[in-house]
Amino acid sequence: MKKVFFLSASMLLVLLTYSACKKEVSYEIDPNSLYSRLGGIDAISAVTDQFLANVAADNAINARFAATVANPARLELLRNNLIDQLCEAAGGPCKYKGKNMRDAHKGMNITQAEFNALVADLVAALDKFKVPQKEKSELLGILGPMQSDIVGQ
Repeated sequence: MKKVFFLSASMLLVLLTYSACKKEVSYEIDPNSLYSRLGGIDAISAVTDQFLANVAADNAINARFAATVANPARLELLRNNLIDQLCEAAGGPCKYKGKNMRDAHKGMNITQAEFNALVADLVAALDKFKVPQKEKSELLGILGPMQSDIVGQ
């Protein structure tokens, strides 16, 4: 059953990767911004796809995402929201349109251990793409304060 779940999740991620559309940029991007140093939207999208694959394979937290992975529309929305959130946080042209983190995680009672597992899955995705330590630390520093709006809500 776990193999079927993982294979289904992996296939959905592959399909979403190929169906993703590029975001148009209507202004100049600072070449020194974290967004630029990370490699722009294509790199952020690739890291997000790897991150979601890592989460799907992570037995510590993948049950939390089972309903999302089982629904292609929900999975695509999650993927796009993550891309937009990372892109905007890094100073890119994207605008995150999802719920704030407190509302998105309300009633989920996410534990510190689950949050740590999710962060480890993101770090593993960043490492796979050889994101330099400076950029990795900067991105995690931007995302870290969200922890209080996610854990224990």
